Amino acid sequence: MSFAPILQAFRKYKVFIIATHVNSDPDALSSQLAIALYLKSRGKKVFVLSEDIVPARYAFLPESKLIKKVNTSKAVHYDAAIVVDCGDLARVGPIQKILDPKKPLINIDHHITNDSFGTINHVVPKASSTAEVIFDLFEAAHFKINKKIAALLYLGIMTDTGSFRYENTTSRTHEVVSRLLKFDIPVNTYYQRLYETVPLTDLMYFTKIVSSFHSYFGGEVIYIALQNNLMKKFSEEFDLRDKIFRYLRAIKGAEVIIILTEHGKNKTRANFRSQGRVNVARLAAIFDGGGHTRASGCVIDGNIVKAKESILSQLKKVLNKKP
Repeated sequence: MSFAPILQAFRKYKVFIIATHVNSDPDALSSQLAIALYLKSRGKKVFVLSEDIVPARYAFLPESKLIKKVNTSKAVHYDAAIVVDCGDLARVGPIQKILDPKKPLINIDHHITNDSFGTINHVVPKASSTAEVIFDLFEAAHFKINKKIAALLYLGIMTDTGSFRYENTTSRTHEVVSRLLKFDIPVNTYYQRLYETVPLTDLMYFTKIVSSFHSYFGGEVIYIALQNNLMKKFSEEFDLRDKIFRYLRAIKGAEVIIILTEHGKNKTRANFRSQGRVNVARLAAIFDGGGHTRASGCVIDGNIVKAKESILSQLKKVLNKKP
């Protein structure tokens, strides 16, 4: 797949909006920032927008302050928009309100469920991360990256591969990372910032919540519900869902892990993880969501109880077992 249409747009236009999905993870944020730094180095003006400010736990990302909270009541005058690491346009959340459907929209992603919503689409499902796709974009542009961009791309790749443990880690992934590490990136420091700097109070609340899980289908499905009043007790430094998934996926025999969270009035946010047997991207797609084969999500109409029933009904068909 050629990067020529994207590079042509980068040369043609002067002002860009750069956006990504709501509840942004490090791959999304790093991809936004890497593209922003590249365009700024080419004399372009960028608006790097998000539904909210960058969470405190990710504030250490190089140039994270470039990302601003979108103001939907204020028009943004731009030439073209870029959306990274996002499977469908609705997932950009409130940013969609300020996008002009008459203007070019560049879609750069690696999710298998991406629906090619852009006027220019570059989607590489075999890539480990959107950061890896952007590395290849810079290669095609003959752009010499610097240490900040190398660090951003490394963080995006490292987190989306589960620290190089997931099956999306390929020989190409390691090749890219080996080249990024030539910039003397503080790998250990980044890992500690992401995974080994847990406030004591957060850990105490976490141990109470994570022990409340339920199992279904002979232990093949692990389920946990999160109430908003409990989630508010955690600091911004603590990525609760990520910690739950990392903990529960170690359960022997567990195939699918489900986290359900209250999401506004009579809606439920569902996050799925799979050990490989179940394609949770297809599961999420049933509820108009998407993601990866092993990690996906969606928003379901109805409260948590109804959402759980609907999800288990679908998983019963896949696993061919009774609840």
